[in-house]
Amino acid sequence: MRVLVLFAHPVETSFGAAVHRTLVATLAARGHEIDDCDLNAEGFDPVMSRQDRLDYHDVSANRARVAPYVGRLLAAEALAFSFPVWNMGFPAILKGFIDKVFLPGVSFSLSENGDYTPTLRNIRKLGVACTYGGTRLRTYLAGDPCRRFITRSLRVTCGLGATCDYVALHDMNHTRADKREAFLREIERRFSRW
Repeated sequence: MRVLVLFAHPVETSFGAAVHRTLVATLAARGHEIDDCDLNAEGFDPVMSRQDRLDYHDVSANRARVAPYVGRLLAAEALAFSFPVWNMGFPAILKGFIDKVFLPGVSFSLSENGDYTPTLRNIRKLGVACTYGGTRLRTYLAGDPCRRFITRSLRVTCGLGATCDYVALHDMNHTRADKREAFLREIERRFSRW
């Protein structure tokens, strides 16, 4: 299976980078073809410019500035995310990627009357390996926007019956080495079933 891995952390020595390496290594060990997209290393520009927004609904023009990323997304059969949850949201670079690449004509279509139709049917699996600074309770009380977006909103744009594995380490600021190691083993366990 072709898996596009979207990684969003600017520090290559962080625990987030270790999470990413574990995710990629586990998927590769299963024999999957990995397209490892490190958004920071690739210099992805997350800012939606005025022209990006003006072209947003023009399917013939909207992907011009992000065509290589659109091609990678459309070639994938699975999509895996590795990121830290900051301020109960995605890192800006990942949010910008979603806004600029998951476009009309790519992940959904809009009819003349505004009806929304999901079109990202090539994606059969979604996966997440992420960390939260907040506790599980604080995250729950805040509505867990990242989990909700991926497991609900994004999932419905994918192939019918698409599955989603969401593996999260909460309260990152208070974890010890043994808890972090256990989390890496959980990533291996969950994604070795892909």
